[in-house]
Amino acid sequence: MDAIEQNKNTVTSFIQALFTKGDLGAVDEYLTEDFVDHDPPMGGPANREGMRQAAAMFRAAFPDWHSDLGFLMAEDDLVTEYFTASGTQQGELFGVPASGRTVTLPGINIFRVRDGRITERWGRLDDLGLMRQLGLAPSS
Repeated sequence: MDAIEQNKNTVTSFIQALFTKGDLGAVDEYLTEDFVDHDPPMGGPANREGMRQAAAMFRAAFPDWHSDLGFLMAEDDLVTEYFTASGTQQGELFGVPASGRTVTLPGINIFRVRDGRITERWGRLDDLGLMRQLGLAPSS
C-alpha cells in the first residue's frame, strides 16, 4: 500500500472508530499530540480534546450516531472526505430534549496526515441544517 492509500486508511479508520463506534480512545490513537483543528466542531477547543468532546456530545444524544462516507480523495499528505452522519436523538443536545427523530449532518473534512497520524483538520459541517432539524433555527 502506498503512502496515499495509507493516509486514506488512517482517516477512514479514525472516523469509523470515533464517530461510528463511539471509541473516544481513537483520539489518542489517531491524532498527534499537537493536532490542530482549524474548524472545531460546535465551537469547541481546537485540539484533540475538542474532537473528543464533540464525539462524546453526539454519542450521548445519538447512541446510534454513525458516519457514512460519500467519497474520499487524497493527494500528498491531505485526505478529503465527504460524509453524511446520522443518528436517532435519544438524549438532549443543545438544550433540545430527546425527540426520537433521525437527524442527519452532511459535511466535508480535510485532514493532514503525517507518519500515520492526523495532524490537522479543516471542516465544513451543515451546522444550520442540524439546528433546523433540532428546531433551533427557522426552516426558511
